[in-house]
Amino acid sequence: MDTKVNEQITDSVTQANVKVVGESPAMALGNVYQTAAHSTGLMFQNAVNAQNQQNILAQAAGNQGVMQIYSLDTISDAIAIAKILNNSGTNR
Repeated sequence: MDTKVNEQITDSVTQANVKVVGESPAMALGNVYQTAAHSTGLMFQNAVNAQNQQNILAQAAGNQGVMQIYSLDTISDAIAIAKILNNSGTNR
């Protein structure tokens, strides 16, 4: 026994299928654009983080240099005082 499906039902199913097939390229391209935007955002975040790390390293290197410059006088003073003390001990 053959039962016939109502034509309105078959039309609605066909239209839904056509709609899905027609929208899929746009959805796929939207996903591609969203992924590209996310990747670009991550790239910029990594670049900013790398710049921050480089700035921290530059500040630490500059600080070490300044500390060495400031310690030159005290080292030379300490050497001079040691020489004076050694010479004064031998003159007695």
